Amino acid sequence: MPLNITQKLIKDHLVSGKMEPGIEIGLKIDQTLTQDATGTLVMLELEAMELERAKTEASAQYVDHNLIQVDSKNPDDHLFLHSATRRFGLYHSRPGNGVSHPVHMQRLAKPGKTLLGSDSHTCANGCMGMLAMGAGGIDVALAIAGEPFYVKMPEVWGIKLTGELPDWVSAKDMILELLRKHDVKGGVGRVIEYYGPGLKHLSAMDRHVIANMGAELGATGTVFPSDKEIKRFLKEQGREDDWIELVADKGATYDIDEELNLSEVEPMIAKPSSPGNVVPVAEVAGTPIYQSYIGSSANPGFRDFAVAAEIVKDRHIADGVSFDINPTSRQMLTDLVKESHIASMLQAGGRMHQAGCNGCIGMGQAPASGRNSLRTTPRNFPGRSGTKEDSVYLCGPETAAVSALTGVITDPRTMDIDYPKVKDPKNPTVDENLLDKPLPYEEAKNVTLHKGPNIASIPKMDEMPDQIEIPVLLKMSDNISTDEILAGGARVLPFRSNLPEISKFTFEIIDDTYYKRGKETVEKGGHAIIGGFNYGQGSSREHAALAPRYLGLRVALVKDFARIHWQNLVNFGVLPLTFVNEEDYDLLMQGDILEATDLRAKVSGGNEFTISVKGKNHQIKVRHTLSERQTEIMLKGGIINWVKDRKIKS
Repeated sequence: MPLNITQKLIKDHLVSGKMEPGIEIGLKIDQTLTQDATGTLVMLELEAMELERAKTEASAQYVDHNLIQVDSKNPDDHLFLHSATRRFGLYHSRPGNGVSHPVHMQRLAKPGKTLLGSDSHTCANGCMGMLAMGAGGIDVALAIAGEPFYVKMPEVWGIKLTGELPDWVSAKDMILELLRKHDVKGGVGRVIEYYGPGLKHLSAMDRHVIANMGAELGATGTVFPSDKEIKRFLKEQGREDDWIELVADKGATYDIDEELNLSEVEPMIAKPSSPGNVVPVAEVAGTPIYQSYIGSSANPGFRDFAVAAEIVKDRHIADGVSFDINPTSRQMLTDLVKESHIASMLQAGGRMHQAGCNGCIGMGQAPASGRNSLRTTPRNFPGRSGTKEDSVYLCGPETAAVSALTGVITDPRTMDIDYPKVKDPKNPTVDENLLDKPLPYEEAKNVTLHKGPNIASIPKMDEMPDQIEIPVLLKMSDNISTDEILAGGARVLPFRSNLPEISKFTFEIIDDTYYKRGKETVEKGGHAIIGGFNYGQGSSREHAALAPRYLGLRVALVKDFARIHWQNLVNFGVLPLTFVNEEDYDLLMQGDILEATDLRAKVSGGNEFTISVKGKNHQIKVRHTLSERQTEIMLKGGIINWVKDRKIKS
């Protein structure tokens, strides 16, 4: 039977389950990626598992999110991460080396391999002919320890690309066009696989842009072939020996078919406050902006900065506009300096920042309140920028640069400027100076973990109760993101390794009384929350499941879940339920008391059961989609208890 690339990758790494959409499968993981906003918990989990050494082919810890050092918290955690990578045999990318996804692509990604990362944009490395997926930190910790990664077998959504992107249009506009057509749930339960004659016009970094924002479609992953373009890219990086050809078999089919003519794509923009709220730039032209921001893992390539530099060269940005330049890797930044592109942006009025995630995750570069920010970042969820009532638009670098000159959102095709035709450097810089290689085991086993005062152990979680009588503390609408459940940014993320402290920010964007009210339920059996469609979209950070659990969350009852957050809830013992009848959502109110008896038997005995509403004549039919393995995890109160129990029994 002819196989597409996704099926080949899964077949080559399948250790359990059947390749039938919706069935849980276990996959061998070759590589892992962690970053500092999530990696501190991963390293603490490895310590708790008493891991001697990483069992993957390559695991890398990147310090790219929490770079601002306003006090000792972030640098203390940087020292902890450095000691942990030395102890457990991981690569360590130091602060300033760049954003994890493009750096991993440059230095470690290999066609034909699997990559699991504790960052939802890990899928960006699908551009390299990999099966690259985001997951919660505990899943990544288990993969580092040699355990399979469990996920439901996805459908494969084949998108045939034809044509060629016109001038003033780039890869970011293409993925925004798909978000316009399919919104933030279009890829749920699917891997997106691109093929067709249009691929020859997309560079490896163009593909990175597209694969990166597959996360915004809700996709499990994005896969591109490993073809001559990937061979060219690896040769430039001094890694041609890592290349293998990986393409779909002749006659391969897909579960879903679509065709996209690149020649018909125009400049696109996502309006506040969702990556799926996309319209042509022309529809919002003239909207005033306060900030124009170039960079992030969604536009990390040399050409993305070089195009912007050529647009603003010998010109000056508009009065009142902050033109923020956010380099994404140290070696790419070196090339931009050599080619004088940085000088062009600086003389135009640009503000230069260090290579890292920075404003994308709300770590600096926050916009002024009541003003519009135009960004080449992947997300614009409410408050993600660091400003609570933000107004963030997402676009490509052409639109961002032109708009910086005019001071208003501008369709770049309307400017009296020749379209800059830029090319990658002939001999790009290869820089491994800030990427520390794993220590030999005999040296590594003597390393002591460096723990600063802000690192707290994960509290013990109790097993799932057999009877609940718990209040609904929050009722929420559709598309609640993990940024709204637990914000990122400079106020919050420094506490990423201190659960009692970071929990104080839980749901504050939605209801700043939640922390106090949640804590009051902990000794009384906990509480529930109600949500709409696509609950938990966005970042993979497991804090968004762990912090509510710490504050007493036992049940999340919603219309449906985003994949990674659903897995994180299971991993930390929060029962994820969906309505069998969606109209029952309207019957439940904040303050209602949910009741259930024989809960353990109901969860393990089938996928559907009923929950009562105390004092009301309501029987709510609910459903879970836990596998047999996940049911065991849930009954134990989470995956940490489950792992410990397995260890004791063995």
